[in-house]
Parts: sequence; C-alpha cells; structure tokens
Amino acid sequence: MFTGLGHVSIVVPSLAEAAKRLEQTYGLTLGEAQVNEAQGVRLAYVELPNAKIELMEPARPDSPVSKFLERNPAGGIHHFCLTVSDVESACGAMKHKGVRVLGDGSPQKNVHGARIAFLHPKDFLGGLVEIEENNS
Repeated sequence: MFTGLGHVSIVVPSLAEAAKRLEQTYGLTLGEAQVNEAQGVRLAYVELPNAKIELMEPARPDSPVSKFLERNPAGGIHHFCLTVSDVESACGAMKHKGVRVLGDGSPQKNVHGARIAFLHPKDFLGGLVEIEENNS
C-alpha cells in the first residue's frame, strides 16, 4: 500500500531563520514558501533525491502549528508523510484495520493539489502520519 517516504515535516518558529541555518550549516536550500490557508501554515521544502524536508511555521495564531510551538517553543518534528498510489483506498484500508483518519475521514488537497489524509498518532506508534497520493 505505501510506496515511499514523501517528507518529514518540522515545525519552526521562523522559516527565514530556519532557511539561513539550513544554508549556512548544512548547505541545503529551502524552496519558496507557500501558505496553506486551510491548515493555517506557511510551508517550504528542501528537495532531496528521494524525499523532502518540509518546514512549517504558523500563518495564523489559531493554527495547530501555533499550538505545537506553544508546547515546543524551539519547534521540532511534527509528522512524516508516506506516499500511496490511491489515498482513498489507503484511508479505507486503514479504517478497516481500526486506524483513525483525522478530520472528517475523507482526503483533502494540499498546496500542490495532491490528495492527503492524516492518521491518528495513537494508531501509529505515537507519530502523526500524513498519507499523500503520488501518481508520478
């Protein structure tokens, strides 16, 4: 069912500061930031050969990422993303196995237009998991 690792997502207090650190310390370049209005986050990616690193900062005070930063002021790993060929089938299979799909249980679209869903952390060894449809 799972076809790969899409990205690891890290919440940061400031994308600008994180971009400087990634460039100066690791030689990594952060792409252009985008806003996901539905989730209330501003995000940008480091593109690697086999996966991405997604950095997120709050775009508004009531976003889940703002709450994450309240508990973890320095930021930290928020979730990881597994790719699937059909997110709707993957959600159905997960629900059949007793895994809770967050939200209303149906896939949503991300800033790139890909269909995604999130799995409850308590059903995946304590980690929040995003599943993303990847048809490439």
